[in-house]
Amino acid sequence: MKQGAAAAENENLEAEHAEADNGETSAGTEENKTAEKETETKENNNTKEDEKDAKAAKKDPKDAQIEDLQDRLKRQMAEFDNFRKRTEKEKAAMYEVGAKDIIEKILPVLDNFERGLAAVPEDEKGSSFTEGIEKIYKQFVKTLEDAGVETIEAVGQQFDPNLHNAVMHVEDEKYGENEIAMELQKGYKYRGSVVRHSMVQVAN
Repeated sequence: MKQGAAAAENENLEAEHAEADNGETSAGTEENKTAEKETETKENNNTKEDEKDAKAAKKDPKDAQIEDLQDRLKRQMAEFDNFRKRTEKEKAAMYEVGAKDIIEKILPVLDNFERGLAAVPEDEKGSSFTEGIEKIYKQFVKTLEDAGVETIEAVGQQFDPNLHNAVMHVEDEKYGENEIAMELQKGYKYRGSVVRHSMVQVAN
């Protein structure tokens, strides 16, 4: 009886070992399948990338030519835009120089207008002739102002060599140091640039 029980127990142990071996074998098989799937996926991805590289390498020459022409066109357009801006800037500078030259030649005429009006006798200031001259003078001044011409402030201002030309000096306590006491000839600017300095008398 004891021998029979021992034999039965041995058979049970052997069966358990066999089941354990079968479980390990199944687990190993599953792991192998998973690894094989991952390998296949990687191979498929690599194949797709290789196909893309091959397509890129076999790019149509016409497409490359089109891209080259587009790049050239962009460069040409950029160069033309720079040329246009540079030309406009040069034209504006030339126009300003020419305008300043013309204004400088016109200013003596304006000076003569002012001298003539200042010399009109008191009994003739209300005459139609004098009023006509004054209207022409005002129209002349407005035209210059509309074009960008402005007078330089002088009397009561501090002397500025960039704006004023000191031709006389005076010692007078009612004026501050380097204060302009009198304007002998008006100065003018065109668009912020001095056309003619104001001729002044400066207090010491």
